[in-house]
Amino acid sequence: MGSTRYDMDARYDRAKREGYASKSAGEIFTQNAKRMAHESMNPKGISFRESRDSSVHPNSVPIILGLDVTGSMGHIPHELIKEGLPKLMGGIIQGGVPDPALLFLGIGDHECDSYPLQVGQFESGDEELDMWLTRTYIESGGGGNAGESYLLAWYFAAFHTRTDAFEKRGQKGLLFTVGDEPCLKTLPASAIREIMGSGQQSFKHTELLEEAKKRYEVFHISVLHSGQAVNADQGWKDLLGQNCLSIEDYRDVPKVIKEIVCSRFNENQFKTKDLGDINNIQMF
Repeated sequence: MGSTRYDMDARYDRAKREGYASKSAGEIFTQNAKRMAHESMNPKGISFRESRDSSVHPNSVPIILGLDVTGSMGHIPHELIKEGLPKLMGGIIQGGVPDPALLFLGIGDHECDSYPLQVGQFESGDEELDMWLTRTYIESGGGGNAGESYLLAWYFAAFHTRTDAFEKRGQKGLLFTVGDEPCLKTLPASAIREIMGSGQQSFKHTELLEEAKKRYEVFHISVLHSGQAVNADQGWKDLLGQNCLSIEDYRDVPKVIKEIVCSRFNENQFKTKDLGDINNIQMF
């Protein structure tokens, strides 16, 4: 995965040809009519999703984007395919990060939904990213249980991803969830077995967060489009501190992610350069 480049011109031409700007979500996200997740995004039996370096992308930067696809948040994938995704990828690349590898997750509710987790692949090319995004089933579920399964993004990142950034360079990836609800507090082993096909251990959300933080910087973008979302936002701030990013306009999601990715990447580059300078000094 991740062996192609993001081509803005090709993406513009394809968006025009496919009618992304004018078509409804139901016309673009064809799994919605089938009322089921795409087979390729079913996480059951997946061992790992990998972000690896290549000749095209020698310094891959893994980014996981977990999109809440329940009823109140299903419009965000539609906005991303229309305008947000090229703004996100173009902004990251133009901001000095040449090798981003983006993995989409569809997040629902493991207590209520049929498909609480959908999983793409780490990709860098415009065509591949459009493919995974539009394969996502916007289940529009969720329930009255005061939360969604954002912790599934942490579970998958912690136990089912591998990245050259971390294994070769000791650099953490970046994991973003986007939503308007609190995070559900427990992930039972029974739910993991149902979703992944195996699982013997139950987890608290804080345990999964700490596991994910070993290899990723973890962020949550709170979309404050309702009083309920505003109330949930405080819980996210208590959990993540400054890594809870609050926005009122959902169209700001690409901008927020771009700014974080570019800032963190440039910080890492600076630290790596400093370390190299220190090593050079010690050699003489």
